[in-house]
Amino acid sequence: MRKLSAVVVLLLLMTAMSFAAPKAQTNTGDRPFPGVLRNARYVYVASYDGDQFNPNLLSEDRLAIAAVEESIQKWGKLMLVYRPSEADIVILVQSRPSEDVLAVYDGRTPGGQYLWRAMGRDGLQSGETPLVTSFEKGFEGVQPKSGK
Repeated sequence: MRKLSAVVVLLLLMTAMSFAAPKAQTNTGDRPFPGVLRNARYVYVASYDGDQFNPNLLSEDRLAIAAVEESIQKWGKLMLVYRPSEADIVILVQSRPSEDVLAVYDGRTPGGQYLWRAMGRDGLQSGETPLVTSFEKGFEGVQPKSGK
């Protein structure tokens, strides 16, 4: 009887602890969207392993670059450039079966730490790019409001 009571108490404690544990957020940036990106107009998109023309680039990353570029063109708020030196911001992507990553870097300080990042499964697939949508919402959130 004592063993049964101990097991029940242990299960109740484990259940209570699981409800108290913080829940992981998916598909959102791990930092607030930085206001420094407010004035960005030109964007360069590549993979962590190279640009879309790199012959050694994984096909998943090449497709992710194309999907991000297509989404940005449809959105129309930023202009794509094809040299990182011309970009205000650089978006680096990585697509893996377990998780996709989209990170935004300041184009004026190469090699720096990312300013904003989002991760999620199937976040950079052609046709539907929820990580880009998350980026777009953050970008629009730091834009000045027009006083009409």
